[in-house]
Amino acid sequence: MSEQQAFLEAAQSSLGARGLTQDLDLIEPWLTDWRGRFQGKALAMASPATTRELADLVRLCAQHRVPIVPQGGNSGMAGGATPDESGQAVLLSLRRMNTIGAIDVNGRKVTCGAGVILQTLHEAAEAEGLRFPLTLGGKGSATVGGLISTNAGGTQVLRHGSMRALVMGLEAVLADGQVFSMLTPLKKDNRGFDLKQLLIGSEGTLGIVTAATLKLVAAVAERVVIWAGVSSVQAARTLLLHCEDAAGDALEGFEILPQASLEAVIDHMPSVRPPLAGAHPWHVLIEVVADRSGAERLRDLCENMLEQAFERDLLDDAVIAANESQAEAFWLIRDSIAPAERARGPAVQHDISVPVDKMPDFIDAAVPHLEAQWPGTEAIAFGHLGDGNVHFHVIAPQGSDGATWQQGDGKAISRQVYDLVGEWGGSISAEHGIGQLKRDDLARLGDPVALDMMRRVKQALDPLGILNPGKLL
Repeated sequence: MSEQQAFLEAAQSSLGARGLTQDLDLIEPWLTDWRGRFQGKALAMASPATTRELADLVRLCAQHRVPIVPQGGNSGMAGGATPDESGQAVLLSLRRMNTIGAIDVNGRKVTCGAGVILQTLHEAAEAEGLRFPLTLGGKGSATVGGLISTNAGGTQVLRHGSMRALVMGLEAVLADGQVFSMLTPLKKDNRGFDLKQLLIGSEGTLGIVTAATLKLVAAVAERVVIWAGVSSVQAARTLLLHCEDAAGDALEGFEILPQASLEAVIDHMPSVRPPLAGAHPWHVLIEVVADRSGAERLRDLCENMLEQAFERDLLDDAVIAANESQAEAFWLIRDSIAPAERARGPAVQHDISVPVDKMPDFIDAAVPHLEAQWPGTEAIAFGHLGDGNVHFHVIAPQGSDGATWQQGDGKAISRQVYDLVGEWGGSISAEHGIGQLKRDDLARLGDPVALDMMRRVKQALDPLGILNPGKLL
């Protein structure tokens, strides 16, 4: 019996028919990344239901030297959950590990499995008068384990931080099958390294997240959503500082997008109406929220904030959403930028960050620079002004063949974008991870000392190299 066959028989015996399959019809939908850029093969797909089952599987994989590629909702942007083309790896689905424990209302926390879908977690928290303060466009498919493994961000980082700030405790299976269990949160704990933070953002290369204790906050009792038009991204930055002073912690979202992105969404979705009567070089989407204690005063606060902004010439026009439907319509525009751009034709997308105070200067410099270097392209920058996260997309010239352009000019453009980010002291990955998409650029541009430290940690925790090989490092 071959080593591979011995492994498959042992894994099948351990996991059962539901826990392990080689049926290509069941596996194939999970072998391509969300963007369709990477496609691989798998020896089998494992779907353990418990941490014990997963630990047993990992021990088998270590014994037989079988690589493991963990996968949550397969909604990542960097190919971090897609196996390579060798067909030697086990694709590990964590979607059956989807239990949500009893919500601790007084402690404002909940422990849940890695396979819990973000939207399901939102609904469970809301049923108890609380909320999990991280949201993103893929909330209907993204899982807790994937969000932790990539240190996901979203539109509420301005106030609540990324997943690093929201994970209070963590459980994970290590490369030798041992279970790291620190689910009980402690406000103070100085027993050496904060090991859970080592696993957060490691993209499954150091351990496989199985469960987490997450921070919850008070439910939103009232929110005000504002759409404003401004003359420049520099003006948007000044408006942000004004809103932070006026609203304080109530300011939860501050998104910027250029007029071109608004027009692309309107072309793509004819039912969408522009929030303001006229065109503006830049648009700002602002969300301010309050719990029950501040709900009655929130609208007055926002009206005063806007009145002062007009008096100081910080914006050209603005409208406050009249109701929840209009508020959702404003956010739909923001969430539809990416699909609207895809409909226009081939493009290369970059999830990058620069120091918060330099984001306007970076956009003003990078957009014309890239368009001049690559005539016929259109550079679009939008994103989270409050945390320095720029979604920097470059759209191919009209009539370009998608595959040819992306493999040629597209790759060269991405290299130049990342070079610029390095010159500005930024990061080539803000909230979507490195995966396999940016691995070579990280090796090229990353700090040599930091990269060496990461490789040493990887070697110490996964000496056989079986955890998500070919990703991150």
